[in-house]
Amino acid sequence: MKKYVLYSLFFLVTSLFSQQQDTNTLNFKEYLGYVKKYHPVAKQAELNIDIGQANLMKARGGFDPKIEVDYDRKKFKGSEYYDLLNGTFKIPTWYGIEFKGGFEQNDGEFLNPQNFVPDDGLFNAGVSVPVAQGLLINDRMATLRKAKFFREQTKADRDLLVNQILYDASLAYFDWLKAYNEKEIYDNFLNNALIRFEGIKKRALAGDKATIDTVEAKIAYQNRALSLEQAKVKLMKSTLELSNFLWLENNIPVELQSDVIPDPNVEQDIDSTLEIQGNPLDSFTIENHPKLRSLQYKIDGLEVDQRLKANKLLPRIDLEYNFLTETPEVGNSFNTAEYKAGISFRFPLFLRKERGDLKLAKFKVQDAQFEQETTQLQIKNKVMAIYVELESFVNQNELISSIVSDYSTLLAAEERKFSFGESSLFLINSRERSLIDAKLKEIEVQNKFFEAKAKLFNSLAVNPENL
Repeated sequence: MKKYVLYSLFFLVTSLFSQQQDTNTLNFKEYLGYVKKYHPVAKQAELNIDIGQANLMKARGGFDPKIEVDYDRKKFKGSEYYDLLNGTFKIPTWYGIEFKGGFEQNDGEFLNPQNFVPDDGLFNAGVSVPVAQGLLINDRMATLRKAKFFREQTKADRDLLVNQILYDASLAYFDWLKAYNEKEIYDNFLNNALIRFEGIKKRALAGDKATIDTVEAKIAYQNRALSLEQAKVKLMKSTLELSNFLWLENNIPVELQSDVIPDPNVEQDIDSTLEIQGNPLDSFTIENHPKLRSLQYKIDGLEVDQRLKANKLLPRIDLEYNFLTETPEVGNSFNTAEYKAGISFRFPLFLRKERGDLKLAKFKVQDAQFEQETTQLQIKNKVMAIYVELESFVNQNELISSIVSDYSTLLAAEERKFSFGESSLFLINSRERSLIDAKLKEIEVQNKFFEAKAKLFNSLAVNPENL
């Protein structure tokens, strides 16, 4: 087992992070590819397809040919009362018609007269036909039709499940990227604060600066160090959250190592990975949405059940006709003069059960139709809102980038003035805090922009084929 785990980890290192040797960057597309292929929820979604196929096989079993054999014998006080053998071969068909072939051989001292047959037995071949209830639709037909719709419904539900797990995994990746970028910001500014603190300390010792300036520089450095520690904790938590989505074959979970980093250029790959590129609002169509397809297949199945319940209002009339012969090997031995036929009629007087079942079936169809209409409107409005949100985030990203650039210019100018003795450490720290806040805001806006793209992916219920 240990050897297997080591091989699995080696496989993970060589394939999951197939980047250059000097980096351990986890690519967004490759990450989602592993989620889709190995995550238990993704496998569970594929299992639903097998369940639908198994239900279809079970429904088709209602049309399997059947062999039935009845044998009864009674012997008491040396007398053989009866010895009855009746074998039947039945072939069900689509429209409730059933073809039959059978053999009957009876003997005994107290045999019922209607059971008398020739010594070598009696063969029969015939057909059973429902002429009212059960002809155009019956339980076997309804079960098979509903099983076909259920199989197609499971395919749509599979797409929804896969899309949801990829959506959750995408959000985890974007949170991980956000936490990593925040940590990098604090790391860089901590280094700047340290350089500034060491420089002011040397100038204070040389008498060029007041000693109190070193205290202010030290406080700024300690604040940056505190923020960095908090950012590291946040990064660790987001890394563990991301690890929840990483699995290998045979359901082996994977924990990301601390030297693995997110792709800083992920924005270039999001649209192609999630397959939402080239989907402008004016080309948006909702008819093929998996959720609506699932609901439509559900409605189709309920409508089949409704037709079956309506058919139950008809009387049950079954006709049966069987040719009889002692010599089935002779083709013309079957004739209309020798036969066994019958008719059965059943009809409840008030039909309360049948009418109640039909009403319930109609209500279920209406309920599903209302759900479909509501869902369709919700999806349409949600997608339109996300498109508006994405357009806004494009403008927000441009604005925040300009703000960060301006704050960087102000800080650089203030540092230059400080080097000439025309500014103070307080002003530099103030400018730097404003720049840090702007950069954090930039990361936050970028993260929300990525999340909006993921929400569009989730709303469209895309099941990426290129992963």
